[in-house]
Order: sequence, then C-alpha cells, then structure tokens
Amino acid sequence: MKTKILIIEDDPHILLGLEEILKSDGFEIAVCNRGDHALCAINKEMPQLILLDVMLPGLSGYDICKQLRAKGNTTPILMLTAKGQEMDKVIGLDLGADDYVTKPFGLRELLARIHALLRRTSVKESGNEDAQFQIGSVTIDSKTFQLRRGKTVEELTAKELKLLRFFYDHPNEVLSRDRLLNEVWGYEYFGTTRTLDQVIVQLRKKLGDNGTTSKHLVTVHGVGYKLQR
Repeated sequence: MKTKILIIEDDPHILLGLEEILKSDGFEIAVCNRGDHALCAINKEMPQLILLDVMLPGLSGYDICKQLRAKGNTTPILMLTAKGQEMDKVIGLDLGADDYVTKPFGLRELLARIHALLRRTSVKESGNEDAQFQIGSVTIDSKTFQLRRGKTVEELTAKELKLLRFFYDHPNEVLSRDRLLNEVWGYEYFGTTRTLDQVIVQLRKKLGDNGTTSKHLVTVHGVGYKLQR
C-alpha cells in the first residue's frame, strides 16, 4: 500500500509541482488549497504525512497545526514556509510541527526530509512504548497529550511530550542541550538552545516545579538537563 501524503498549499503552481514529484516518487497524493478546509481534508484522507503551508486562506498553517495537536492527532507535519526568520520556524515547531523547509526549496532536500520523517515515525510506531508513563506522582498520557498532576490536567504540545518521553527513557542521565535538540527537534534543526530552555521552563511549571529548585528536570550547568528519578 502506498504512503499517502496530504499537501495543503494554496499556490497552484507549487501544488501541481509537489503533486507531480511526489507521485513520481511512489506516494499517493491528496490535496487541499484552503486552510479552513484542511481539518476536514485531514479527517477524510487520513494521510501518513502532511505537507502544510504556513500562509493559507481561511486558517493559517500554525492554527491548523495547533488544532490538530490539541485533538491528539500525531500525524507527522512538515511545514512549508516562505519566511526565513528563525522565530517563525520555532513557532511552528513549538506548536507541534515535526520539521520545516523554507521556500524556495530543492526537491531533493524536500524528498530527503519526507523520507527521514517517515522513517522516524515508522520506528516510533513499531516500538512498544506505553501510552501512559509516570514521572514521580505525575502521569503523562501520550494519546491525549495530557499531563495529570493530582486533580490538575495540563495540555502538552508535541515537542513537550517528546521531550518528556526522552527524559523518561534516560532517567538520571545528564543529557546535553545539543543531544536533546537533535533527538526531539531533529538533526535538520539549526535553531538555538534558547528554544529548548523555554520549553523546559514551561514543562517545569506543568510538572508542578514552581520553586527555585526543580524536583524533576534538573539543570546541569554548562551541559544540559537530567530527569531526577
């Protein structure tokens, strides 16, 4: 069975070009040219990967990504953006996108990123990770993207969930910032460690570490972080 990719792009020339090159590479293709039709298209087509433009009529790619992840949809998202500012890319990744390419992009680069993303997804799905896992008295649910701390329920972004899972799989191990960025954001990410530090701050709040000393995610100065179990 062919892997289905949904292309959400409003530029007809780019849409046609992507459709042709991906079909020639063996993918099954579905298309959508409006942001406000995207969620319906995703539910209908059930793709294995989404190519998502940022600037769309009706609803932006950022909003689509945010709504999908809030509903627990974990379909890999590769964002297409004409913007070159690092902050624009960081926003997309923080909202749950898995990777991005900046227009204009080379077709070889795009295909390489698609195949790499599908490989990572395949490895993840073939594993036997528990849907729920525990950090101290906190329960994290991978299916609902929720963290439960007593009677408090916190919503998690895709990156927050991946980061918590990676810490959980490496208890008491000092993890460098570069390693965390590579494992969670991907080797193609060329942003700064500031993004990671900001996510750690948010995770500490959700884990209930609001004091000056973290009970769970401990800073190892000059290196990175570790999960104290």
